Amino acid sequence: MKLNLAAYKDKVHACWIGKNIGGTMGTPYEGQREMQDIKGFVTDKNVILPNDDLDLQLVWLTAVEQYGPTRINAQLLGEQWISYVTPHWNEYGIGKANMKMGLMPPLSGDAFNSWKDSNGAWIRTEIWACLAPGAPDVAAKYAYEDACVDHGAGGEGTVAAVFVAALESAAFFEKDLRKLINIGLSKIPAESRMAKSIDLLLQCYDSGMDYREARNVIQKANSDIGDGWFEAPSNVSYAILGLLWGEGDFKKSMIYAINCGDDTDCTGATVGSILGILGGTAGLPADWTEHIGDGISTISIAHGVLKKVPATCTELTERVVKRAPIVLAENNADVTLVDGADEIDENCYEKTLADNQATKVLFSRPAYSFTLDFVHTSATVILPGDPKIKEGEPMKIRMRFTNENRDGHHRHFLFINLHWLTPDGITVKGEHSMRLPNYSSHYDGTVEAEFEIVAERVEATNRIVLEAMADGRLTPMYIPIVLIG
Repeated sequence: MKLNLAAYKDKVHACWIGKNIGGTMGTPYEGQREMQDIKGFVTDKNVILPNDDLDLQLVWLTAVEQYGPTRINAQLLGEQWISYVTPHWNEYGIGKANMKMGLMPPLSGDAFNSWKDSNGAWIRTEIWACLAPGAPDVAAKYAYEDACVDHGAGGEGTVAAVFVAALESAAFFEKDLRKLINIGLSKIPAESRMAKSIDLLLQCYDSGMDYREARNVIQKANSDIGDGWFEAPSNVSYAILGLLWGEGDFKKSMIYAINCGDDTDCTGATVGSILGILGGTAGLPADWTEHIGDGISTISIAHGVLKKVPATCTELTERVVKRAPIVLAENNADVTLVDGADEIDENCYEKTLADNQATKVLFSRPAYSFTLDFVHTSATVILPGDPKIKEGEPMKIRMRFTNENRDGHHRHFLFINLHWLTPDGITVKGEHSMRLPNYSSHYDGTVEAEFEIVAERVEATNRIVLEAMADGRLTPMYIPIVLIG
């Protein structure tokens, strides 16, 4: 696929302007559960209301610039959270508190988290889509690594982020909204509440239902999660509702989405960003564009620590466009930004639908787990649930080791010796060594073993460390496991 560079850049700029339009228009109604009846802006001209939806993406951009795309994963983004993101709202606060206790992502998003189905992740996906235009699986991968920090391995908030990121990335080459929705759905589990909510919305639309009635159907269907409040399946559906019933009209789409109530700054901002990608700056209403201006206003960033945050949508666009070719290349995406005309395979839509193996791997990750990469081997800790331990009650965990020699050539077997480093009063029972077969086309190189942790005495926070040494390999493996008393 070849995408015209100038057109791509214009769409990225329109994405950010559209997001500011929707965020500013929707913020005054945020948290109002009843239907609204808005007409447009209630803010003065050139007033941009700050929005964490955009703020966190500025932090992610600086991470890509500093570390490069290949190093971006949940652990690195978790460190960015602790260093630069100030709010402690809901899942934000839970994720940060968990990480500060030593719980690694995505365990940080799973543990003790009643907000894992909430909205905090899908609202910050445009950065991944714009850095990976026309590469939905790449955008989805980054969105997953981002979302799982505060929404866990399979929370509906994480599922929603993958859906939205894939849709937004595909919008750089596909204009048909139903096809974009299908692409998003192809990247998430069909049994997820997110997928079922979008399917229900499409049924409402196809039946000719009024948008207000459709909104009520969706709200009722999801009333059992998050108390029907600030949860991702409904709010993403409200954004898609605006796009469907708005029939391509920017103002109509925006107003319909915000009128659904609930997390109105998020739904409006996402409608604006998607329509910005689809139509470029020419598709934005001139009066609304003039009203909002080009600036960026923030509320969630530690500016005294994080420097060089973009001050305008133009600056943000320039920096994203500069990095996009690197992100595409480093992820082996078959997309090139060129000076010439777009060149898109006529079967691109069908191929994109079929190519979902990467996202299947993402959602195969067990809940309440985390994985560390030690070059020759990756180690996964799998807990039975929240990392809680009580005196005298044995707790069982599983350790999964995977041989990461995956270049197709025959490699040596790995022999791993295990040694547990525990505080006084805690013991671990289980294997002392493991034999890791070589990777081949017939074997995935993975072995698992179960261990039992017994505590005679517990503290508020209990840290144990597994020292795993692979014979003949350079890199030692030290795997921290934190259990909460």
